[in-house]
Amino acid sequence: MLQRIVNRSVQWVNHLLKQQSHPLSQLNLLLSTAIFLTLILVIFSTQFPASAAKLPEIQRRGYINIAIKDNLRPLGFRDANGNLQGLEIDLAQRLASDLVGKPNALKLHPVANRDRLSLLYNDDKIDLTIARVTATASRARIVSLSFPYYFDGTALVTKDASLQELKDVKIRKIAVLKYSSTIATVRYYLPKAELVGVDSYQQGLSLLSRNGAAAFAADASVLTGWVQEYPQYRLIPARLSTEPLSVVMPKGLQYDELHRKVNSAIARYLDEGWLQQRAKFWGLPTSKLSVNSLE
Repeated sequence: MLQRIVNRSVQWVNHLLKQQSHPLSQLNLLLSTAIFLTLILVIFSTQFPASAAKLPEIQRRGYINIAIKDNLRPLGFRDANGNLQGLEIDLAQRLASDLVGKPNALKLHPVANRDRLSLLYNDDKIDLTIARVTATASRARIVSLSFPYYFDGTALVTKDASLQELKDVKIRKIAVLKYSSTIATVRYYLPKAELVGVDSYQQGLSLLSRNGAAAFAADASVLTGWVQEYPQYRLIPARLSTEPLSVVMPKGLQYDELHRKVNSAIARYLDEGWLQQRAKFWGLPTSKLSVNSLE
């Protein structure tokens, strides 16, 4: 029922957005919808407890079920042989070993973006989600979010060799996903840039290939995957925002032991430098925004 409500709400919003031509009206509609969906999820999470297993049950079972992405290089994707690879796959495997006590004690379940949170409440096959979930206050009301295992953020990709720094794109055309939070970020740091809306990452790539825009602004992790697949593109070093990625866990006191174990493990991985090493291995950027780069 929850998924049906969310899906119908999204369809309704998409229909209304097409009727709204003014950007402010579109923004107000999106904000109202976000508040509505958050309230719905809070109500459902209160009345319908998470169906995920508690840690002792997971350990008795002998393996943990983790929802992941299988089409998001380099976080979670399939290699040429169909094997799952990436930073989030590495993290899922190490957490499984630490939580259950034996290597490869896990089952990985590819998940669509829209289902990353709801599966913990309406599918008893999922215990954790590690699928590029940004930690936000609204999500924290619905699920428990771990310590961040990686800091993502808005970056720009280009194929123009003359664009080396942010200041080089200050008055250029920049492609952005329509209705995304990236728009406000780019507007703040590059107010004189001309933004060109696209409906998908693939459309953004196509626009760049036809020189319809000088750069494309989106999530650094996703754009990193682009560059790895299409070497003619490259990331402009600075990032425009910082967004923590967290493991998603079911909410509730009955999951307190699971929360503590996951957070303790991630803190240890960071202290040991293991997560940083794996991020570097997968080519994920760690650069931060430099105000001087805009001058």
